Amino acid sequence: MTGELAQGAVGDPLLNAGIFVFFVLVTLVIVFRASRRAKTAADYYAAGRSFTGPQNGVAISGDYLSAASFLGIAGAIAVYGYDGFLYSIGFLVAWLVALLLVAELLRNTGKFTMGDVLSFRMRRRPVRAAAAVSTLVVSFFYLLAQMAGAGGLVALLLNVEGRGAQALVVAVVGLLMIVYVLVGGMR
Repeated sequence: MTGELAQGAVGDPLLNAGIFVFFVLVTLVIVFRASRRAKTAADYYAAGRSFTGPQNGVAISGDYLSAASFLGIAGAIAVYGYDGFLYSIGFLVAWLVALLLVAELLRNTGKFTMGDVLSFRMRRRPVRAAAAVSTLVVSFFYLLAQMAGAGGLVALLLNVEGRGAQALVVAVVGLLMIVYVLVGGMR
């Protein structure tokens, strides 16, 4: 009896959709409330510099331990074995080196992006354009894997079948993420 109830509750598409919509609405309320507190660029980009070390560490770990990282590293280990595992260590070392070298320079200049730092030192317009284009290109391809992972998970949760419907779910999840980041900033 309990097994039947549990199986029915897990597989109920209306319940799953309701929980998902509730979760999205709650997170949107949180994002819009947090956005009201952002008055300056420092509030938006760095949460007013109010994060503690452990909070910032959790945020950075969340960036590094993404869907793309998990899926890519798991796939590399599955295909290449121990060599795939060593490949994942290369990611970690490169990330730490970039974090230590670039983050220190950004913090010391008081700027928020690489485009800000480079335009401070060189001609503004061409440097900002190059920084924007390179950031958008790299972010686009990285976020494709992220959105495919998140959209696939939501499609599985909502029991969505068919390539077109799954593509729509991926697009909706992507739009939600864009709204979260654009409205909420770093908070």
